Amino acid sequence: MKQTKIVASISDRHCDVPFLRQLFEAGMNVVRMNTAHASEEGIKNIIRNVRAISTHIGILIDTKGPEVRTTGCAEPIVYKTGDVVKIFGRPEMDTSHDIINLSYENFAADVSEGCHILFDDGALDMVVIGINGPQVIAQVQNDGVLGSHKSVNVPGIHIALPPLTDKDRKNIMLAIDQDIDFIAHSFVRSAADVRAVQAILDAYNSDIKIISKIENQEGVDNIDEIIDASYGIMIARGDLGIEVPIERIPGIQRQIIRKCIERKKPVIVATQMLHTMINNPRPTRAEVTDIANAIYSCTDALMLSGETASGKYPVESVRTMAAIAEQAEHDRVRNPVDMVLSPDCDIREFMAHSAIEATEKLGVKGIITDSNTGTTARSLAAFRGPNPVLAICYNDKLQRLLNLSYGVIPVYQKEHIGSEQLFLAAVRMLRQKGYVQLDDKIAYLSGNIGAGGGTKFLEINSVKEVFEQNYQFHLPNLK
Repeated sequence: MKQTKIVASISDRHCDVPFLRQLFEAGMNVVRMNTAHASEEGIKNIIRNVRAISTHIGILIDTKGPEVRTTGCAEPIVYKTGDVVKIFGRPEMDTSHDIINLSYENFAADVSEGCHILFDDGALDMVVIGINGPQVIAQVQNDGVLGSHKSVNVPGIHIALPPLTDKDRKNIMLAIDQDIDFIAHSFVRSAADVRAVQAILDAYNSDIKIISKIENQEGVDNIDEIIDASYGIMIARGDLGIEVPIERIPGIQRQIIRKCIERKKPVIVATQMLHTMINNPRPTRAEVTDIANAIYSCTDALMLSGETASGKYPVESVRTMAAIAEQAEHDRVRNPVDMVLSPDCDIREFMAHSAIEATEKLGVKGIITDSNTGTTARSLAAFRGPNPVLAICYNDKLQRLLNLSYGVIPVYQKEHIGSEQLFLAAVRMLRQKGYVQLDDKIAYLSGNIGAGGGTKFLEINSVKEVFEQNYQFHLPNLK
């Protein structure tokens, strides 16, 4: 009965059909594939198995994006505080204790004396004490260990990497070929990074949607243009918590969620939501509170990473997150700001607002809409109503896309039927799922059914009246 959606990361080493079916039944709405840890054949195998369970599950693939990593090393390297090392941008050479080589050739040109270089998600900190041509001289700030191909972050510094790597382009083409639903582009810094991905999709007439991952200060600074250029946003708190002062993360999260809601764009909160459950069957109280606070802030979706990709308790993690979400949604006090119309609202937004307002003032228990594009359903989701929205989709891809929108139950209608039959079938489905009872009221938000043209009317009826033999259908005859 939860309304918040769950994205679960899946490894190609553990993606068999029975396992994926368990996750789906536990509450998973979208499968996420991390291209950094899967081969092309592994990705295809995940996709095949997901679709064998249901064509209704959304599928999302990550790109690597403009990131810097260390090169390989023969064995983990131990560093002591005060050690001095040289750092080069030489992707073809391995790393040793005294010389760290990076995947980005022009690294020395982008950093300056005094800046911090953080390795392996911040586990190892070094400060630049000198630059000599392509050589960066740095001093180790804490005892630590550095392994192969670890992340490199330089907080507050613009690294002039191109928005896409060759591997990214290859994976985007794989996504197009497999007709998946979402591409989550990593380390997005501006709208230009989003447009670089969109240009490839447009060249191949692909309708895959872009989710921009916000992971650095540049992404935060340019969040408005990034939201406008994207289908949705992922707040990737792992790298973000390294790139910006960690105490700012909760405020940034709330700000981004609010901006996405205002623009009717799905937003995902990700990273270490139930990190303890990678190795333990129960979460910490802090993790439970973290999830609840994201829901109190009205996020559309939550994401599990290692918990489901490599953890010992993947199904329990999804089940736990779903239970926390359902309770937090019940406990959340609706804020008047959730119901505010934008100053330049159109007919669709006004109707959506009226339908949600009816749940507050008239006791409407469910809302039904139909859609070719999902715009009305996303408008309804943005107002974060207390009751479900049943969205009848006229193509199967839209059903999967709406799996990222809060409170929307997307249903694919394969064949066109008349407006009366459509409405009756939808009410019957909501009743069978237990969302509405005979004495409840139901709202119907629609337009020229199956023909586009946008939302034009709102009708409110009692469920009992809909099912009565003498019910006279009040909607326009739009067959």
